[in-house]
Amino acid sequence: MEECVKRGVIVAACAGLSALLAGVAHAAVGAPTPGGLDFQPAATSVMREIHGFHNFILPIIVVISLFVLALLLWVIVRYNKRANPTPHKFTHNMAVEVIWTIVPVLILVAIAWKSFPLIYMQERVPQAELTLKVTGNSWRWDFEYPDLGVRLTSNLLDEQTAQAEGRPYLLATDAPLYVPVDTTVRVLVTSNDVIHAFAVPAFGIKEDAIQGRVNETWFNVDREGVFYGQCSELCGINHAYMPLEIRAVSRAEFEQWVAAQGGAVASGPPAEGEQAPSGETAPAPQEPASPAATPTR
Repeated sequence: MEECVKRGVIVAACAGLSALLAGVAHAAVGAPTPGGLDFQPAATSVMREIHGFHNFILPIIVVISLFVLALLLWVIVRYNKRANPTPHKFTHNMAVEVIWTIVPVLILVAIAWKSFPLIYMQERVPQAELTLKVTGNSWRWDFEYPDLGVRLTSNLLDEQTAQAEGRPYLLATDAPLYVPVDTTVRVLVTSNDVIHAFAVPAFGIKEDAIQGRVNETWFNVDREGVFYGQCSELCGINHAYMPLEIRAVSRAEFEQWVAAQGGAVASGPPAEGEQAPSGETAPAPQEPASPAATPTR
């Protein structure tokens, strides 16, 4: 009997440890890694393009830095006073001047060839299925889905609760924002006081929140998970305690969350060939809610 009890305790402990590790792994999706050197794994097409641009430009930076260092060392050793007591007296060299003009121009053209399409992709907001309004406050975030009737305020989750739930302190919030996967979300960003910045590294977005101004960005998350961000603009004494926690879920789970928040997902008109139930009129599609101000981009 005692052996069975011990065995049950061991099994329960292993199951608990597995659940804890699974919870931590789930929470760590889209979170900073201690000692990490690379970007967070991409969760959007924009962030994957940023990864590609980074991988393209990093070798160029390294080669230029090593070349300049080699030139400096060569000049120090070859043309110091001891090795070259009588310096050459000339004012210019046409070949060198042509090279150091043309080569940097070609490098800049190559960088522009890769960077301009990425900037266009980031700044041009495609046709969106949802509109999300994000308002920065000192020191919390207000979120609103104006078309769904959902509003929530997100604050830093206290340390004791974060440890009890196995969630990362300084990143977890008391009211995570839910977004559906494979859905283009238009984001309107503003502030009620000082300048903040809405930044989620795994999404490849960082947009300033400025009082009296509405900035615009977008994202389309292509995998489920928990993604963390933070205010990325120094905004006061509690700047470090202004995290973002976004949970990307399936469409069905997102609709359940909207209903739990007191909102409603508008049903579209009947598909072509379908008719509304007898005695009912198909609802007319509603116009999306207008933002508080005209977006700046």
